[in-house]
Amino acid sequence: MEKILIVEDDFDIQELLQNFLQEAGYQTAVAKDGLEAVSMFSKEGFHLILLDIMLPKIDGFTVCELIRRQSQIPIIMLTALSGEEEQIRGLDLQVDDYITKPFSMPVLVRKIGAVLRRSRRGQEEGHQTLVYRNLVLDLDSYLAAVDGREYELTQREFEILRELLTHQGRVMTRQNLLDRLWRYDFYGDERVVDTHIKNLRKKLGIDFIQTIRGVGYKIEREN
Repeated sequence: MEKILIVEDDFDIQELLQNFLQEAGYQTAVAKDGLEAVSMFSKEGFHLILLDIMLPKIDGFTVCELIRRQSQIPIIMLTALSGEEEQIRGLDLQVDDYITKPFSMPVLVRKIGAVLRRSRRGQEEGHQTLVYRNLVLDLDSYLAAVDGREYELTQREFEILRELLTHQGRVMTRQNLLDRLWRYDFYGDERVVDTHIKNLRKKLGIDFIQTIRGVGYKIEREN
């Protein structure tokens, strides 16, 4: 049974999330502040983290940053802050999904299921690689290597790069990528794709992802 760490300081929301997720078949544990969340993560094994932003002691952004230094565990950020700046900051910190309060519990459970399915699929696939110029994409470990140096990617960053590499020479529109990777689990602005592309370019230092203005992105086919 998959175990979810709920990081939330509001008791009523804690109780609601625990009850709903347990009914959906998940084990749960609760951390009521940021320091407790980091401590629990270090001591116990979890499959996914639901992480509120506004927390006592240290905020959710800092918790995410500390966890990302040692793990690519799926993280879904929960917040009452609906501004684009907060969403972009969360994506820059490599969260896997983002949902604003108040939220629908059935929608949240679907998002959790989708993120966990992607995580399991990545672990179960046979060891395969994609190679493009100085980039090697390991489909088994979700690692990317550029000139031999390895980089950890979020699941979404990895999947976007994989889609572009497996469709070389073809323009992938933002809607293409949303349909293929988010499917029915996406509720938001399609510019979220732009943020992930920006993160990939910055993280890997690559220049071969082309922007097709007003349309989407493309990687040229190698001869």
